[in-house]
Amino acid sequence: MEIFIISFTAFITAILTFFSGFGLGTILAPVLMIFFPVELAIALTGVVHFFNNIFKLFLVGKYANKNVLLSFGIPAVLAAIPGAWLLLQLSDLQAFYTYEMFGKTFEVSPIKLVIAILLIIFALMDLLPRFKNMQFDRNKLLLGGLLSGFFGGLSGNQGALRSAFLIKAGLSKEAFVGTAVVVSTFVDFTRLSVYATRLLHVGLYDNLNIILFATLSAVAGAYLGNQLLKKVTLQFVQITVAIMLLFLAIAIGSGLL
Repeated sequence: MEIFIISFTAFITAILTFFSGFGLGTILAPVLMIFFPVELAIALTGVVHFFNNIFKLFLVGKYANKNVLLSFGIPAVLAAIPGAWLLLQLSDLQAFYTYEMFGKTFEVSPIKLVIAILLIIFALMDLLPRFKNMQFDRNKLLLGGLLSGFFGGLSGNQGALRSAFLIKAGLSKEAFVGTAVVVSTFVDFTRLSVYATRLLHVGLYDNLNIILFATLSAVAGAYLGNQLLKKVTLQFVQITVAIMLLFLAIAIGSGLL
């Protein structure tokens, strides 16, 4: 049963994340945590996310906008370093509040609340008519890369913040998806390279069947998403991003993630 639930989650989420540029790790990790210890769930999610990105890279990597990769991607990667450092410094701050639900305790930290507010602002920029047609020129992309990378390192939800900026960069739907995939793939590669030794000791080898089925399901979802991409409009992609940002903001702000 657990393989079916995990695989189905990976499949459905991969379809949605093909348009939004984020969400697979955010949604899959909590589901895996139902069945596995937190450390193992994070490791399994990282591996599935990486291989899914590699597959998407072959599908849409060619559409990535090279200028945006340089002006946005490089600053984002560099800015993620101080963001992650700050996260370590702030990790000991007490939560604003805690509550129990379904036998589990959830807490909302200052960092989670700040990130939730930011995501809500980004989402409203895609939904409100006043902001829907707003775009960032090239000099704003540098600032956007720095901010999204910094808060991505700070919050761990870099995909959502990255998409929030890229969706306003004046890219076509193909270029938006392709650029997000390339940046995400390099981030995943770096992250897994740094933690490679640690990942090998948390039980990955004992759960290769989970990795296989979840990865194949995610790949199938990505393939279907690529087929659907040809039939949707950029407005649909923008609305999808906005709605997922709102759901993610609520989940983070309430302490569920």
